Amino acid sequence: MAVTSEGVGGAGLKRVHLGIPEAVFVEDVDAFMKKPGNETADAVLKKLDEQYQKYKFMELNLTQKKRRLKNQIPEIKQTLEILKHMQKKKGTTEPMKTRFLLADNLYCKASVPPTDKVCLWLGANVMLEYDINEAQALLEKNLSTASRNLGSTEEDLDFLRDQFTTSEVNMARVYNWDVKRRNKDDPSKSKA
Repeated sequence: MAVTSEGVGGAGLKRVHLGIPEAVFVEDVDAFMKKPGNETADAVLKKLDEQYQKYKFMELNLTQKKRRLKNQIPEIKQTLEILKHMQKKKGTTEPMKTRFLLADNLYCKASVPPTDKVCLWLGANVMLEYDINEAQALLEKNLSTASRNLGSTEEDLDFLRDQFTTSEVNMARVYNWDVKRRNKDDPSKSKA
């Protein structure tokens, strides 16, 4: 797993980035190309490009996760607001007038009597009945978890962008090293 150190007041706090491998910057291309497994520039460029494509795939997955979390957080907040409103109405006998989503762009009017129970749609065709207080506690926990996951996902995306840059620079350095090597081997091209 890749680990970065994020200095907080001089303390080296370590952060693990979802198993994203860290791209190592190739400082000395000559020494790098002499390592076992780096026989030709084409083979090295192919390996670096494969790593780059893996980073792109990870970015796609993390971007989808970020989009899902950004949609989920407002829904949880809205549900919490509705629960708070229902708690206020719990002591009265007057029914709450509302509209609910029946289908896309189709709402239906409803009259909800005061209650201390609510049903929460958990996903995967699962709905459970909770007391209002239990539902509120669950939704607050889900909101804090979703917010924390969103922050972590954004940090992982930033880390991935750094890996993109490092991979692109490494590919450019190896490519330029190969061009210089070929020009050195063929003196007729360098004079032309």
